[in-house]
Amino acid sequence: MSSSAGPRGASPVSGGATRVILAEDGVLLREGLAGVLTRFGFTVVAAVGDADALLASVAEHRPDLVVTDIRMPPRNADDGLRAAVAMRSAPDGPAVVVLSQYVQAEYASTLLAAGDGRRVGYLLKDRVVDVEDFVTALREVLGGGTVIDPEIVRQLLHRPRDPLAALSSREREVLALLAEGHSNVAIAQRLFVTEAAVGKHVGNILTKLGLPPAVDVNRRVLAVLTYLRATH
Repeated sequence: MSSSAGPRGASPVSGGATRVILAEDGVLLREGLAGVLTRFGFTVVAAVGDADALLASVAEHRPDLVVTDIRMPPRNADDGLRAAVAMRSAPDGPAVVVLSQYVQAEYASTLLAAGDGRRVGYLLKDRVVDVEDFVTALREVLGGGTVIDPEIVRQLLHRPRDPLAALSSREREVLALLAEGHSNVAIAQRLFVTEAAVGKHVGNILTKLGLPPAVDVNRRVLAVLTYLRATH
C-alpha cells in the first residue's frame, strides 16, 4: 500500500466516526486494512476472518460499513459474498464493499441484485494498493453511491445478453414445453390453463424474442432453437 502524509478527506460521513467491520481471512491484509482505515478516521469495531463471525459481528455492532472478502471460511468459497447479499437484503443493513482477487462479473450481478442498488461496492483487491482511492470509494458508498471496479464493468458490458431475460417465469415454462415437442393443447393440460391462455403466452414469447410474423419461417421452431441455445 502506498503511504500518505495525512488522512486526506478523513472526516466522518455524518456525526462521529464511521463504524466499520472488516472480514478477511488473510491476517496480514486484515490488519493492514484495519490500520489504514483507523488512520483515515474510521472506527474499526471488529475485524474477523470468516463469514459466520462477520454476520455475528454485524448483528452485535450494527456498523455503518462492512468491507469483506468474497472467498473465506467456513467453506472457502463465496461465503463472503453470501454474507454480503444477506446484509444487503436486510432492512436497514450497512453499506457493503466486497473485495475480490479475481474478475467475477456474476458475483457483481448477484451483489447488485440484492437490495436497492445503493450503498454498495465491488472492488478488486489490487485497488486497495492506492489507499486514498480506496478510501474515496468507501466514502462514496457510505454517501449512497455505487462503486464497481472498472474491470468488472467492462466484463459486465461485454457479457453475452441472455435472450430469455425478458420472458416471465410462465413464458419460460411454456417455451420449455414447446421445446419438448408439446402442442398448445398438451401444454394447457400440463399447466391447468386454457388453450387460449397458452396461445397468448406463445404470442408474447415470439414478440419478446424478436421473431416477427413471416410467411416462410416457422417462428415456433425459431423460438425453440433460441431456448435450446440459451440453456445448453
